[in-house]
Amino acid sequence: MLLSLNTNPAAGSADDLNEITLEKGNMCEIFGITADRKIRANEVLMEFFSHSSEHRDGWGLAGFDDGYPAVEKEPVTARDSAYLRARLTGELSAAHMMAHIRRATCGTQEYDNTHPFVKQDASGRMWTLVHNGHIFDAPVLRRYLSTQSGSTDSERILCYIVDEVSRQPGRAAAPGGAGSDRSGRIQTIERITRELSPGNKLNFILYDGELMYVHTNEPGGLFIRNGSGSKTFSTRPLAAAGVTGWEELAPNRLHVYKNSDEIYTGSTHGFTYVRDPEKEQELYINYSFL
Repeated sequence: MLLSLNTNPAAGSADDLNEITLEKGNMCEIFGITADRKIRANEVLMEFFSHSSEHRDGWGLAGFDDGYPAVEKEPVTARDSAYLRARLTGELSAAHMMAHIRRATCGTQEYDNTHPFVKQDASGRMWTLVHNGHIFDAPVLRRYLSTQSGSTDSERILCYIVDEVSRQPGRAAAPGGAGSDRSGRIQTIERITRELSPGNKLNFILYDGELMYVHTNEPGGLFIRNGSGSKTFSTRPLAAAGVTGWEELAPNRLHVYKNSDEIYTGSTHGFTYVRDPEKEQELYINYSFL
């Protein structure tokens, strides 16, 4: 299910979504859970979405049932969303989950530019992506400028991933289907990760209905908490409900998880992202007229 919320609801009280001042240059934040059972996430999501005072351009949430995404998102500030406030007061639990708060660097503030992004490959497998970063130079993504639904570089990353997976014989098989080639999918995502990392900021969480792929090439760009039968990821450590034990995720390599187990760790690449304020400013200028 893809729930479209294009309207801007009247802002409610912000008592539960407190403002937190964040370091400039952290354009978005991402969050994910992969577990061997349903995990209640209300408290950590409340804290995660409270960061939206500095990430005002949209919020999104995806849960997964039998591998298929149920996505809810709005191109409004999370702390001002009456809909999100209501969702956070009810039970929010899933074995696999993603969330995103957006601070736009390219693409206008609209529904089609709001994460998570979902695309279906040639076999019917659904791929879901949240991304925190900048793509300054990736010629291979330019082909999607005229075909993507929105205008973000993040959506173009997912378009490329789905095309490449679909192109590989047997690699796109739907979850549980005959011929499903898990190792082939992993190899394809690792190749794309290495291809797009040089000169770009590539922090992402990707889920294909079976496996969760996680990558950062920014020092301190993503943190992991190893729970009992679960892994939780966040751009910043979250302390809600007494959660502790966050560690920096090893950068510059692809991590792949099935439920709570890390089933693959890629070899390290050397494409560490180093922030360049001049390049970031140029990116803003280039997209300011969209």
